Amino acid sequence: MSRARREEIKPPAGPDQWDTGGRPVTTALLLAAGAGTRLRSELNGLPKCLVEVSGIPILGHLLSSLVEQGFERLVVVVGHRADQVREYLDVHADGLEVECVESFRYAETNNIYSLWLARDVVKESFALLESDLVFDSRLLRRMRVSNRIAVAAFSPEMNGTTVSIDRSGLVESFSVGGLDHRPLSHKTVNMYSLSLPIWQEVGRRLDQRVAAGQVNDYYEVVFADMAAAGSFPLRAVEFDNGRWSEIDTPADLFAAEQLFSTVPLLPPVWS
Repeated sequence: MSRARREEIKPPAGPDQWDTGGRPVTTALLLAAGAGTRLRSELNGLPKCLVEVSGIPILGHLLSSLVEQGFERLVVVVGHRADQVREYLDVHADGLEVECVESFRYAETNNIYSLWLARDVVKESFALLESDLVFDSRLLRRMRVSNRIAVAAFSPEMNGTTVSIDRSGLVESFSVGGLDHRPLSHKTVNMYSLSLPIWQEVGRRLDQRVAAGQVNDYYEVVFADMAAAGSFPLRAVEFDNGRWSEIDTPADLFAAEQLFSTVPLLPPVWS
């Protein structure tokens, strides 16, 4: 979804704490284990990431964007219909070194568990993406700098996690799965870039939650705790000046088709 800018976030005045020393991020971690139950009527036996938008699977859009923007390594957490995702990657992931991590508990866990599974495979700074996103490739370019969070100005029809951003562009707080109505409230685009020190602290907190059996949470609960403790120094990257869509429902899929198609579509009728 393309969004109008609400309030300008100032660019950083100097180097970021805990960054990668100017080295661009070249690894991406993609979470693709879920069954996509809210999109079930459109799946036709496919995993969610292989549903087409403008004739190309969501995963195909993501792969093209990663290659275009200079990423070299891709780690994918698979689960639901894992073999189909692997087969697609085998054919279409040219230009990327791909490694899959399988979640055998995808049906009984949430994305916090998928992220935890990647802790021993990803040992460098990386960009974290979810497999229900389609966006203009150029938007990904600014996520190759470590410790960034992609956001869009909040509007009433949005749902999911929101963040409060200060005037310098740093994340102040998270409202996970809810709505944060403060003036600088922004919707997360479910895309982050994390430096290795930040990722190590995330991993430590993920270990604690999984050990406590808290595997049905969103991974943003860890980010929220770290932000509250002042240990999650991520800067906002606004996606309002480009096209992006998060696809959770049939209505989202139709909106994405409209957004990325050059041919106007008639709205479907859902029963």
